[in-house]
Amino acid sequence: MLLNKTKVFFLISICLIFFFLTYYDVKSFEVKVIDGDTIHLNGQKIRFSGIDTPELKQTCSIDKKINFCGIEAKKLLIKKIGNNEVKCIPEGKDQYKRILAECFVNNESLSSFLVKQGYGFAYRKYSKKFIKDEEYAKINKLGMWSMKFEYPWDYRKKN
Repeated sequence: MLLNKTKVFFLISICLIFFFLTYYDVKSFEVKVIDGDTIHLNGQKIRFSGIDTPELKQTCSIDKKINFCGIEAKKLLIKKIGNNEVKCIPEGKDQYKRILAECFVNNESLSSFLVKQGYGFAYRKYSKKFIKDEEYAKINKLGMWSMKFEYPWDYRKKN
């Protein structure tokens, strides 16, 4: 009986290890950053779920100086990814047929990173997952929280 329990435990352990090693459905070979929350990964367009970043043409201001915060968000993402492998966990598709996913570099969520740096916002309309990251950036006046800005969803409505 003990031998059977050990074999079952061993088999379950192997299955779990295999599952977690293959859990990331989309692994990177070729990554192109489109903007702060959209990448092309192996030819697939992926939109980061649960966050929103400024549009590329969107600006912010600090001390009456213009900051291209949309471009800054994209640069920050490019720098974070660097030459590292990007792994994404698909969560569905959006209305534009883009894959919605949470993506990671070195086991760190890119969405969480962008929001904590103040160049992304918790997209509360779709998810509550990144609210603590946003609160951290806001309290510490990081990124756009140190500037006068418009939320990306408000900017899109006007432009």
